[in-house]
Amino acid sequence: MKKLFLIIGALIVVAIVIVAILRPRNQAEATVDAGEVTRKNMTAIVSCSGTIQPKRKVDVSANAMGTIVHLAVDEGQRVAAGDLLLEIDPAAYRSAVLALQASLNTGRADLRLAEASLKKARQDQDRFEALFDEGLASEEELASARTSAIIEDARVASARHRIDQYKANLAKAEHDLEKVTITAPMAGVISRLNVEEGENAIMGTLNNPGTVLLIIADLGTMEAWVEVDETEVVDVQLGQAAEIEIDAFTGKSFSGKVTEIGNSPIRLSTGSSREAVEFEVKITLDEVIPKIRPGLSAKAEITVAERDSALAVPLGAVTIRDWPLSSDDIRRYSGRRARKQKAALQEYGFGETVTDTDSRDAEGTEGTEAEQPTEKEGVFVIHEGFTKFVPVLIGIAGEDDFEVIGGLTEGDLVVTGPFSILRELKDGSQIKTRSGGSSTKRSGS
Repeated sequence: MKKLFLIIGALIVVAIVIVAILRPRNQAEATVDAGEVTRKNMTAIVSCSGTIQPKRKVDVSANAMGTIVHLAVDEGQRVAAGDLLLEIDPAAYRSAVLALQASLNTGRADLRLAEASLKKARQDQDRFEALFDEGLASEEELASARTSAIIEDARVASARHRIDQYKANLAKAEHDLEKVTITAPMAGVISRLNVEEGENAIMGTLNNPGTVLLIIADLGTMEAWVEVDETEVVDVQLGQAAEIEIDAFTGKSFSGKVTEIGNSPIRLSTGSSREAVEFEVKITLDEVIPKIRPGLSAKAEITVAERDSALAVPLGAVTIRDWPLSSDDIRRYSGRRARKQKAALQEYGFGETVTDTDSRDAEGTEGTEAEQPTEKEGVFVIHEGFTKFVPVLIGIAGEDDFEVIGGLTEGDLVVTGPFSILRELKDGSQIKTRSGGSSTKRSGS
């Protein structure tokens, strides 16, 4: 009985081996989408969004504190440089000017009085000098006369310095009085008016900015202020061309050039303690746009690179695998079934990466020391119904394709999806395309 069981078991094992050997050679492991490597003109675009702002604008703030008693402009009004914008109540400042003018007049009168006293003191000194020489005045009287002259001279100097101080204070007060009348520092449009007559204007301090009364903008030259992701800003350079779409002008696009790239990042909180890092890029529009306003929403596409007749592979074809091949992929070439695969791939030109030594090493026999695998970008090339992972060097990214700098030739057929199959696809797998049947076509062959 025991022998019978052993015989039956042996027959079952033999049957399994025979079935495995006689299994159809063209049985596909997966059905995939395929695309062809072609040549085309490619453009790399960085897409971003932001707002329209004037290239030049001025925030007009108050340099004097007080109530606005006269507002001479309206929002949207065009002004020329030097035009009156508004006036702050000048009463307190005018009073300060009048008081300092009176002080200055008093100081000048004090100076004249001090100069008269000095003149008399010097005359007394000269008289006592003469009397002393004749023996008609004592030494004490002469010393007193000399001291009086020195004192009066000091009083004159003091009066003159006091006048200088009054003049300086008066100049400051007159300057403060001038600041209550605010005029346009440049020609432009009042793009924002933040105050009304009767409101108080507040001056700024070191830690507290003052009231921005209004904004004057030059709408002749406008910019798109856009935010570019940190992974793409490294490709943006000054002078690159851009196309801008403004939401308010449906169906129109405007050309421009990159004129400024921010050096400091803009950090935006995205929730869960994560931050998105972006950089501000300014694009100057090439033309004057009628009826444009600051703050309009805009989207921009910056052309960061262009290639003529570039070798292109579909975006979905590029994946990542360990390179050199893993032992699992190499093992797929051992045994009878691998012979057809190896023959087809060697005919195609990929035989050097899969050798008999590789197969022996994968099976555990003695071989050369294997190279440590690293992740490589590449595609699965299709030939005679089998896949071969080929590392490629990627250039720019177009709208639907990657530029291929090395690793492929025009006409190669590659696996483009679906992603669920592509991410698990193995080197040397037998596949068929969605068009039907095992894929045996190499485009262009």
